[in-house]
Amino acid sequence: MPEVRHVSAKQGDVLLLVGTNKGAFVMRSNGARARWDIGGPYFPGEPIYALAYDGRGGRNRIFAGNTSFQWGPQLSSSDDFGRSWSSQETQAIKFPEDTGATLKRVWQVQAGPDANTLYAGVEPSALFVSRDAGKSWSLVRGLWNHPHREKWMPGNGGQCLHTVLADPTDPRHLVVAMSTGGVYRSDDGGESWEAKNQGIRAEFQPDKYPEFGQCVHKVVMHPSNPERMFLQNHWGLYRSEDRGDSWQDIANGVPSDFGFAMEIHPHDPDTVYIVPLESDEFRCTSEGKLRVYRTRNGGKSWQAQTRGLPQKEAFETVLRDAMAADGFAKAGLYFGTRSGKVFASRDDGTSWRAMAEGLPPVVCVKATRVAARSRPARPSSARRARAARA
Repeated sequence: MPEVRHVSAKQGDVLLLVGTNKGAFVMRSNGARARWDIGGPYFPGEPIYALAYDGRGGRNRIFAGNTSFQWGPQLSSSDDFGRSWSSQETQAIKFPEDTGATLKRVWQVQAGPDANTLYAGVEPSALFVSRDAGKSWSLVRGLWNHPHREKWMPGNGGQCLHTVLADPTDPRHLVVAMSTGGVYRSDDGGESWEAKNQGIRAEFQPDKYPEFGQCVHKVVMHPSNPERMFLQNHWGLYRSEDRGDSWQDIANGVPSDFGFAMEIHPHDPDTVYIVPLESDEFRCTSEGKLRVYRTRNGGKSWQAQTRGLPQKEAFETVLRDAMAADGFAKAGLYFGTRSGKVFASRDDGTSWRAMAEGLPPVVCVKATRVAARSRPARPSSARRARAARA
């Protein structure tokens, strides 16, 4: 087994969580984001498709959706930045027996509207919710019982619910996206769901604009303007101004409208980032150039950001969850590739540098800042005395 390294982090540090086909890595830097410590590999040999950090309620908890070759898919957690991890029994995500379904993979873990609510998107396409900070999970029956479910078909990566968006301004408003099924929205906290795919193309179907069945690759929403969303499709790049009721094509000046990764600036709902790929048959960067395309006007135009990125024979692939932004005003952007490289930017995506190479294929990247950990109140001298006598 490989030697496992660990990192320590304090309030205000930046964490970069990197999931690969062969384990997870935890990277840490201070606010300068110039030097990085790397911890891992955790779960060596196991594919890690979901990672998340929960700094709410005084926690510093990392979740990992790992797939054990012995025990199958799990959701594990660490409260010490990876030094130790929970067991499967303490945080199991399991389908109820009456569904006849078996968990194949955890694809996404997302914070909910309050400090103890979490959502998990899984394969086969389903949504789970925890109301106790991840100690227990239950199936969101409203989505599972949707009449469309039996007609959802697996995409190339499986029948996965890979995107979960919780509106911070309205706890009743949830958006999910899946391959292959499309976008669905709930306006009542998950009790009922409607397909929201009007205007999204399904190039591989006879009906190019069906009610559902689109192979949506990624959707992003900005917390300050949740009515606006951006979507990267299996052929197609879109924006919605009405919470997904309708979508408009915004593939203006990009080399291809096929791709997976998409991220939105943490403070500017007009700024979005994508990494276009050549096609669904050749899923590598167009023209062998690794370019991050950025819009600063909501998709009216896109510009290639290339400084520090290889522009010759760079046939890279960036997957749907392998791009992330931190919370700085001058945002840090990060993405990982199938060739095991991780690139970072400290200036809103204008310039880039390689911060890690030689990792296993990267499938998941998450960036965050370490929250303050709450400490239990110190007992009074009288309480300490009583405890000593007990």
